[in-house]
Order: sequence, then C-alpha cells, then structure tokens
Amino acid sequence: MKTILVTGATSGLGLELANRLTQAGDRVIAHGRDPDKLRDFPEKVVADLAELRQVDRLADEVLGNHEWIDVLVNNAGVGGGAPGTGRELSEDGMELRFAVNYLAGYHLARRLLPITGRVVNVASAGQHAIDFTDPMLGKGYSRQRAYSQSKLAQIMFTFDLVDDGVSAAALHPATYMDTHMVREAGAPVLSTVAEGAEATLSLIGNRETGYFNGFHAARADSQAYDRAARRRLRDLSDSLIAERLS
Repeated sequence: MKTILVTGATSGLGLELANRLTQAGDRVIAHGRDPDKLRDFPEKVVADLAELRQVDRLADEVLGNHEWIDVLVNNAGVGGGAPGTGRELSEDGMELRFAVNYLAGYHLARRLLPITGRVVNVASAGQHAIDFTDPMLGKGYSRQRAYSQSKLAQIMFTFDLVDDGVSAAALHPATYMDTHMVREAGAPVLSTVAEGAEATLSLIGNRETGYFNGFHAARADSQAYDRAARRRLRDLSDSLIAERLS
C-alpha cells in the first residue's frame, strides 16, 4: 500500500485518480478547496492554492501528520478559461495560472521533498516559452499563453528535480479530456478522464523520469532543456515565494 497525496481531487482527473487509487488499496490524501467535496475521503487536506500562505499551511499539515508520502501528484490547476477571459490575479497578486498551476506545486513539492519518494506533475502538451522580462504577462496577455507558460514551468521544475536526484515525471495525460476545464474553454472533447487517469496511474506506479505524452516519453518545448532558463525560473520562484511569505 502506497501513501499518495493528490491535489485537485474534487473533480475531473484528480477525482478519478483519487477514487481509483483508493479502490486499489492505496492510502490517499485528497486535497481540495471545498471540504464538502472531500467528505467521502477518510484523509483530506483543504487549501486554496491561489494563496501561498495556504500552500505553506497545507505543507505544514502534511508534514505534521505523515512520516512518508510515496507519491505527490500535483494535479490541481486552472484552465485557460472561457473565451474572452482576461488576465486574472491570485490572492498574492500574481498571474493566476502561473500561481496555481505551477508555483503552488513547486512550493508544496519543495516543502515535502524530505518525506516524499516521487513527484508526478500533471502538465500539458500545450507549452509556451517563458518571457523572463514579463513572466506575469502584464503585456500581451492571452489565456492560452498563460496556461501554456504555466505548464512548461511545471516541466522545467520536473527536469530540475530529476537533475537533483529526485524520482520525478511530468505528463500530458490526454488531449481535451471531458472535464469542466475543457468544456469551459469551448474546446472539443477528444479524450475521457479515464484515459488520462490510465496514463497518470502508470507514472504514479513506476519510477520513470522526464516528460511524457500519455504513456510515452516525449520532447517538451526547447526551453525545458535550457539549464540557464531553468535556473532563472527557480530563482524567480524562490524570490516570489520569499516575498509573499515574509
């Protein structure tokens, strides 16, 4: 039996993963923002990942209650939004998708690494290089760019973890799964949540590292392989976290 923390476990892919892992006999720590939606899970943690202080509190709670977590699944995220969606900010004043899709998982993983055996980041094939002169997209904002930038950041973080000797993988689970996120964006449904869960469960259950498209190792955006860019992202992330938590 493994102990697995799944963020964003109240709907879509996260709920499917949490249910299937529980049915398989694993110990699941289910995360969500709404405690009412977590009632069916014996172990749960509540936090809004749009606020770093809540991410920090979540990490404290997990560290205080668990000696070991076999796998952390960073699944929680914000989609591109409905057509016409303008630039949105997190509780900490950062571009929302960067904050929730990437920075929250980055901070949670860094806090939990001493007791965590593996990290699986649910990313996307939709990726956009980060402009470090404007990482919060104050100019030239588009919802798809914001989403794709945050997903590439997840992959860049995954590669850093691997370089540090951590068992870590990022994946694009499936294309346009039948989730609220996809329907809200007005995109065509091309895959099921079950298909995405199968690919994600495969990486939860093995030790393969790197970036995957479904079940197969894949090539990410070229910026993910740029060590200098990854260092800039890590420095930016640590600075943003320190500023908000000081």
